[in-house]
Amino acid sequence: MRTLITALLAALLLAAQQPAFTPPEDLDHRRSTIISEGTRMTAYAYAPRSAPGRKLPCILMAHGWGGTQASLRSDAVVMARAGYLVVTFDYRGWGESEARVILTQPAPAQRPGGKFTAEVQEVREVVDPLDFGADWLNAIHWIVAEPQCDSARLGLWGSSFSGGLVVWAAARDPRVKALHSQVGAMGGRNLLDAGQQTLIYEESTKRARGELGYPPPGAKVIGNLRGAPIRSRFVGYAPGDEVAQASHCAMQFVIAEKEELFDNRDHAIRAHELARGPKRLINIPNITHYGIYTQARQQAQKLAIEWFDQHLKGPGR
Repeated sequence: MRTLITALLAALLLAAQQPAFTPPEDLDHRRSTIISEGTRMTAYAYAPRSAPGRKLPCILMAHGWGGTQASLRSDAVVMARAGYLVVTFDYRGWGESEARVILTQPAPAQRPGGKFTAEVQEVREVVDPLDFGADWLNAIHWIVAEPQCDSARLGLWGSSFSGGLVVWAAARDPRVKALHSQVGAMGGRNLLDAGQQTLIYEESTKRARGELGYPPPGAKVIGNLRGAPIRSRFVGYAPGDEVAQASHCAMQFVIAEKEELFDNRDHAIRAHELARGPKRLINIPNITHYGIYTQARQQAQKLAIEWFDQHLKGPGR
């Protein structure tokens, strides 16, 4: 009961925080559910009303570190109006999606049919790149079965932390034909410096021995970023090193000239150099990392549509 009350209070708080959204009259807009590793993720689909029943090129979108899909609505609307089926989703444990859960006590010895009743704890609003990556792959599996999705014309859109996740996903799924990565972080090396290595091992050992739980939801331990990282899960997460595995995918990297969160040379610039398929690198002058969401937002939207039009709608498509 305590867990249920906590979940209900969290849902009410989330609803209060979300701005009201009225879908434009020229777009179809609906809520859907994606199952990722047994957990329900919330997704929203956008499509032009002028194309009922017609197969469309599709774009899958998700937020970066600490965000939710509510912040992607304006981008999704612009791309849907450009003739795409657009689907946004929240990772497990974020936004409107459910979270994976862990038992608070050992499971009972008798579990008839593999079922039993137990108290559980949500793993909510933590940053685990491998879990996020699994969510991307499951979202791809889901979208290709959508009636309006032309699965031969699938694109991924990612920004900031998800700008690296789209590369990670494309390296693992050849159905991804194009991606747009803006101000993308291509790995977790900043968490693995000499000062962090001891902490990573200490946390991992304590979790393995049941001496350390998961961070509280939305904890801020890296600057003002919402969501504490599960540091050990960053050790094997390096999409910038895997970009060459996605030669089937046309990649566009958009960077901020005055990027302040990381060195572009170690992230998008390096990824662009290693990419083997069609590629483009664009440097937007005079903006910092978060400028991509403010003064450069319309420019970034235009660049994304141009890239997807070229590689998902171009000759032979």
